[in-house]
Amino acid sequence: MMITKPNRNELRKRRHLRVRKKVFGTPERPRLNVFRSLKHIYAQIIDDTKGYTLVHASTLDPELRSIAKGANKQSAKLVGELIAKRALEKGIKDVVFDRGGYIYHGVVKELADAARQAGLNF
Repeated sequence: MMITKPNRNELRKRRHLRVRKKVFGTPERPRLNVFRSLKHIYAQIIDDTKGYTLVHASTLDPELRSIAKGANKQSAKLVGELIAKRALEKGIKDVVFDRGGYIYHGVVKELADAARQAGLNF
């Protein structure tokens, strides 16, 4: 029997589960979740009590598709601004930030900073 070493994504999922033990989205303060792939960046605001996604934004959205190219800092900034705008339209001002097991650095940090600048509190 051969034991294999976990890959980067499995390690990220372990970190995410460790963070998720503490981070929980309520109706008053939903969870802002970030996922990044090699090509795109996704953000969701989730109410964990019901299991509903309240607001979402990504580089695949029609408004950003022509502007945002790839999963870089500039695209992350645009996604952060868009998720904050949509959240404020729905009356969501306070959120809990869930970095999704990623290091709070680079693309994830840019998305969070842009969402804060656009009016979200976390």
